[in-house]
Amino acid sequence: MKKEYDFSKARHNPYAARLKRAVTIRLDESTITYFKDLATDTGIAYQTLINSYLRDCAESKRRPSVKWVAKSERMA
Repeated sequence: MKKEYDFSKARHNPYAARLKRAVTIRLDESTITYFKDLATDTGIAYQTLINSYLRDCAESKRRPSVKWVAKSERMA
């Protein structure tokens, strides 16, 4: 390996905008287990499966069918 490399003629990576970004997200243990089991069945990494699923939801503009209940309503 060289001690120094010449990057004076290097180009900017044209795909850099499409690179993935690491994020921290909290998932239920059962959700992780589901995707890990699916990963075992398919041979695809579970992180890739989760990303693919979320990308599909975003592309099809799918919205969750969740009804949030205010904390005050739960206490009543």
